[in-house]
Formats: sequence, C-alpha cells, structure tokens
Amino acid sequence: MGKVVLVTGVARQLGGRFVRRIQRDPQVERVIAVDVLQPEHHLGGADFVQADIRQPTIGRVLAEHDVDTVVHMDVTGTPLGSGSRATLKETNVIGTMQLLGACQKSPAVKRLVVKSSTNVYGSAPRDPAVFTETTPPKSLPSGGFAKDTVEVEGYVRGFARRRPDVAVCVLRFANILGPSADSPLASYFSMPVLPTVLGYDPRLQFAHEDDVIEVLRIASHEPERGSLNSGTFNVAGDGVLLLSQCARRLGRPTVPLLMPAVSWLGSAVRTLGVTDFSPEQLRLLTHGRVVATNQMRETLGYQPKYTTAQTFADFVRSRGPGLLPPEAVAGAVDRFAELPALGGGRPPTQSAN
Repeated sequence: MGKVVLVTGVARQLGGRFVRRIQRDPQVERVIAVDVLQPEHHLGGADFVQADIRQPTIGRVLAEHDVDTVVHMDVTGTPLGSGSRATLKETNVIGTMQLLGACQKSPAVKRLVVKSSTNVYGSAPRDPAVFTETTPPKSLPSGGFAKDTVEVEGYVRGFARRRPDVAVCVLRFANILGPSADSPLASYFSMPVLPTVLGYDPRLQFAHEDDVIEVLRIASHEPERGSLNSGTFNVAGDGVLLLSQCARRLGRPTVPLLMPAVSWLGSAVRTLGVTDFSPEQLRLLTHGRVVATNQMRETLGYQPKYTTAQTFADFVRSRGPGLLPPEAVAGAVDRFAELPALGGGRPPTQSAN
C-alpha cells in the first residue's frame, strides 16, 4: 500500500505546488488537501477537504482517510484574502494545537512534517554570526509570526514526547523567495523605494521555492540510506546577500532613515495595506540573520539547487526592472570613470556590479 498524505495550507501557492508534486511519487497512494478556503489553483488528483484545522473536525478527516503522513504547511506570516493578524495567529497556533491533538489520537499517523521558519531565532544586535539548530536565541521574539513559530515548535516538541513512535521533522526555512513568492519580505522588495535603517546593512539568506518543495517531499518519505529526516533542520541556499546588494540587484533606490522614522513608516504602510512591515521584519532588516545548513546536507542529505544569490536573481526576474536598472547604473559609473580627473590624468576604469 502507498502512503496517504494529508497536507494543510493548500490554498496558498506553495501548498498547491507541493500537493501537485508529491502526487507524482510512486510511494504515494492518495493526497488529502485541506484548507479552510477553496484554492484558486489546480490540485491535480488530490482529494480536497474544506476544513478548518482550528476545529476538532480535523480529527475526523484523519480517521476517515486513514492518513499516515501529515505535512503541516499552514504556518505562515501572510494572511489569505481579508484575514486579520488575529485570525492568522489562531491558525498558526490554535490550528497547530488541534492538528497535533488529532495526530496524537490517530494510531495510523506515523510521520509528521512541520514547515517552520528561521524566525524562531529572532534578530538581535548580539546574535551570533551563524545560528545552528541548537543555538538558543539571544532575545526571544516578542510578537508576530516569529513568536507564532516559537510556540508552534514548542507544541511539536511536546507531541514528539507523547508519541515517540511518530517520526517528526521540523524544517526551519530561511526567507522563501521565487517567482510566486507571497511573503512580507517579497512585498517589501516589491516596493518602488526601499526604506532602510540608517547605519545598518544586514546579511540575509533565502530559500528558493523549488528547494522548499523538494525538502518537504524528502521529509515526508522514509529516509534514504545514509540519511535521517527526523529532527530539526535549517534550510537555506548557500551564501548571503547584504540588503544593499539586494537593492542594487533589484534596481530599487534605498532611503536610509533613523529607527523611529522607519518604525513610523512601517506602521503607516501596514495600515494602508501596502505591505506587512512588522516589528519583526524591521529587526530582520536591521540586524539580519544567518543560519548554518550542515545538518540539511549531512543528515537530511539534501543539496540545494539554488544559492541565496541565484534565488534572489530568480525573484528579481519575476519582478521586472526597478527605477535604477543595474545595467544602466553600471554603464553610468563606467562613463563617469572614463572622464578626465579634475587634476589631469585618467582614473582606472571601474564597473559597478
């Protein structure tokens, strides 16, 4: 018999992509796609069940379909449609509690995969240069999606203790980007002008949508020989980018502001619905965050197809040129460098990347 996989959060593009991808695996017999909203995209041959994971009815769904693998993707920082932050928190935290309670009562469930985030580490001025899976945060997140992920992982650890027979895999993804990315950071990078914090140029990491789908697929199956897909894993592309590099590659001008001004601007654009410029995102754009991915490579056995720079380049292509296209800026710098110096002679020609 093949596996019966239940996937939550399928109304989102990423969830829909994962549902379509895992159906092609020969080990999978059926896919049960669950969300409170009817998805606008195609789910292939999956059985869609319109259910709210915040309600006890999710337990009946597990029992009726004899589900043995649960992939929980409905932990996110972006509300669907007209959803509020309060509704989003309920789905992230209360929904996870209900889902774990249903899994605990189901003897058929043998594997649980949870989509988490590197937001659990927070962003603080005294953070280590690189976080590993066992590094405690210097300052626990005090609100927003970051706090949700901390609470979700706490409930998952409790479930793992109560059901040691279930293989549990927690995947902490760096900021997910790609052509169809829908996240607060993607909205920020889509602004025509990027507000930044004066005096800071944070290091950022990204995970490509394609790598996210593949890692989730690997985690939902039995491990390959020489690998282990139970435990907690950081997932990110190789390398880092500075925020200033991201702005240049996007062709977006930056406006450095003092911290109070950025906070006020964040509140304004959040009220207008332009983007969710939350306090946690402001901390990320101030102090940055970098995680080690050794466990992903050595234990999980996955090598990302995209580096952080390649992930961002793919995202840039999907967004179109900004106000300051990099090629035009490079050409202008080259022409300026070729002008005679004020005191005579010619300075060496340079090219802006």
